[in-house]
Amino acid sequence: MTFDPVAAAKRYLDAVNDLDFAVIEDFYADDAVYGSVKVGGLQGRDAILAAFRQYFKTYPDQQAVDELIEAVSPLAARAVWRLKATNAETGEPLIRFGEETITFNADGKIVSVEVTDYKV
Repeated sequence: MTFDPVAAAKRYLDAVNDLDFAVIEDFYADDAVYGSVKVGGLQGRDAILAAFRQYFKTYPDQQAVDELIEAVSPLAARAVWRLKATNAETGEPLIRFGEETITFNADGKIVSVEVTDYKV
Protein backbone atom coordinates (compact mmCIF):
# COMPACT_ATOMS: atom_id res chain seq x y z
CA MET A 1 0.00 0.00 0.00
CA THR A 2 1.26 3.48 -0.89
CA PHE A 3 1.95 5.90 1.96
CA ASP A 4 -0.45 8.87 2.02
CA PRO A 5 1.29 11.89 3.57
CA VAL A 6 -1.96 13.88 3.64
CA ALA A 7 -3.81 11.22 5.66
CA ALA A 8 -0.83 10.87 8.01
CA ALA A 9 -0.58 14.65 8.46
CA LYS A 10 -4.31 14.83 9.25
CA ARG A 11 -3.96 12.11 11.92
CA TYR A 12 -0.96 13.91 13.42
CA LEU A 13 -2.62 17.34 13.42
CA ASP A 14 -5.78 15.87 14.96
CA ALA A 15 -3.64 14.40 17.75
CA VAL A 16 -2.05 17.82 18.32
CA ASN A 17 -5.50 19.45 18.52
CA ASP A 18 -6.63 16.73 20.94
CA LEU A 19 -3.43 17.13 23.01
CA ASP A 20 -2.98 13.36 22.66
CA PHE A 21 0.69 13.23 23.61
CA ALA A 22 0.92 9.44 23.31
CA VAL A 23 -0.12 9.62 19.66
CA ILE A 24 2.05 12.69 19.00
CA GLU A 25 5.08 10.94 20.50
CA ASP A 26 4.46 7.83 18.41
CA PHE A 27 4.48 9.93 15.23
CA TYR A 28 8.02 11.26 15.73
CA ALA A 29 11.21 9.46 14.76
CA ASP A 30 13.87 9.48 17.50
CA ASP A 31 16.07 11.89 15.52
CA ALA A 32 13.32 14.19 14.21
CA VAL A 33 13.85 17.94 13.88
CA TYR A 34 11.31 20.71 14.40
CA GLY A 35 11.73 24.33 13.39
CA SER A 36 9.46 27.20 14.39
CA VAL A 37 9.89 30.84 15.33
CA LYS A 38 7.76 30.18 18.44
CA VAL A 39 9.81 27.22 19.76
CA GLY A 40 13.07 27.52 17.87
CA GLY A 41 14.99 24.64 16.37
CA LEU A 42 14.53 21.38 18.20
CA GLN A 43 16.51 18.15 17.76
CA GLY A 44 15.08 14.78 18.73
CA ARG A 45 11.69 13.45 19.76
CA ASP A 46 12.27 14.08 23.48
CA ALA A 47 13.10 17.77 22.95
CA ILE A 48 10.13 18.21 20.61
CA LEU A 49 7.72 16.60 23.06
CA ALA A 50 9.09 18.65 25.97
CA ALA A 51 8.54 21.86 23.98
CA PHE A 52 5.02 20.75 23.00
CA ARG A 53 4.15 20.02 26.63
CA GLN A 54 5.45 23.43 27.73
CA TYR A 55 3.65 25.25 24.90
CA PHE A 56 0.34 23.53 25.68
CA LYS A 57 0.77 24.19 29.38
CA THR A 58 0.85 27.88 28.43
CA TYR A 59 -1.88 27.59 25.76
CA PRO A 60 -4.08 24.68 26.90
CA ASP A 61 -7.14 25.82 24.94
CA GLN A 62 -5.47 26.10 21.53
CA GLN A 63 -7.60 25.02 18.62
CA ALA A 64 -6.22 25.01 15.12
CA VAL A 65 -8.21 24.78 11.92
CA ASP A 66 -6.51 23.33 8.87
CA GLU A 67 -7.57 25.25 5.80
CA LEU A 68 -5.54 23.07 3.43
CA ILE A 69 -3.50 19.91 3.67
CA GLU A 70 -1.76 18.87 0.46
CA ALA A 71 0.97 16.47 -0.57
CA VAL A 72 4.21 18.14 -1.59
CA SER A 73 6.08 14.87 -2.20
CA PRO A 74 5.40 11.16 -1.65
CA LEU A 75 6.62 11.55 1.96
CA ALA A 76 5.65 15.13 2.83
CA ALA A 77 2.55 17.25 3.31
CA ARG A 78 1.97 20.94 3.77
CA ALA A 79 -0.76 22.17 6.10
CA VAL A 80 -2.05 25.75 6.04
CA TRP A 81 -3.74 26.63 9.32
CA ARG A 82 -5.06 29.28 11.64
CA LEU A 83 -5.26 28.99 15.39
CA LYS A 84 -6.57 30.72 18.48
CA ALA A 85 -5.46 30.20 22.05
CA THR A 86 -5.33 31.98 25.37
CA ASN A 87 -2.25 32.33 27.55
CA ALA A 88 -3.18 30.51 30.77
CA GLU A 89 -1.07 32.84 32.90
CA THR A 90 -1.83 36.26 31.41
CA GLY A 91 -5.19 35.74 29.70
CA GLU A 92 -3.75 37.27 26.53
CA PRO A 93 -5.22 35.89 23.31
CA LEU A 94 -2.96 34.34 20.69
CA ILE A 95 -4.00 34.31 17.06
CA ARG A 96 -1.67 32.80 14.47
CA PHE A 97 -1.85 31.98 10.78
CA GLY A 98 0.74 29.89 9.04
CA GLU A 99 1.81 26.67 7.46
CA GLU A 100 3.97 23.71 8.22
CA THR A 101 5.64 21.10 6.10
CA ILE A 102 5.67 17.68 7.70
CA THR A 103 8.13 15.16 6.27
CA PHE A 104 7.88 11.45 7.02
CA ASN A 105 10.32 8.60 6.60
CA ALA A 106 9.53 5.31 4.85
CA ASP A 107 8.14 3.94 8.13
CA GLY A 108 5.62 6.79 8.41
CA LYS A 109 7.45 8.52 11.26
CA ILE A 110 7.89 12.29 11.20
CA VAL A 111 11.51 13.25 10.54
CA SER A 112 10.98 17.00 10.22
CA VAL A 113 8.43 19.73 10.73
CA GLU A 114 9.10 23.24 9.48
CA VAL A 115 6.62 25.88 10.65
CA THR A 116 6.23 29.29 9.01
CA ASP A 117 4.03 31.95 10.58
CA TYR A 118 2.34 34.37 8.19
CA LYS A 119 2.47 38.05 8.99
CA VAL A 120 -0.93 39.62 9.35
